Amino acid sequence: MMSDSLNINKEAIQILLHEDLDKTKVCAEFVPHTLSPEQKTMKRAHCRDIISAAENDSNFLKSIVTGDETWCFQYDPETK
Repeated sequence: MMSDSLNINKEAIQILLHEDLDKTKVCAEFVPHTLSPEQKTMKRAHCRDIISAAENDSNFLKSIVTGDETWCFQYDPETK
């Protein structure tokens, strides 16, 4: 995109970014998480266990932390 908008070849852009501005390329990918049939079965079983534990102990839900299933990974720009 920079090459097209500035009318400079890509190699020159890379030299400017890496050598002159000391910038590095950081790669990031999002891979959708699809459960296998066996994993879906296990997830259902775990959910049933949690429901059962909550029905048997009124304080059970107060002892766990819930969330929106967002995963946060440590960001390390030194590795890809």
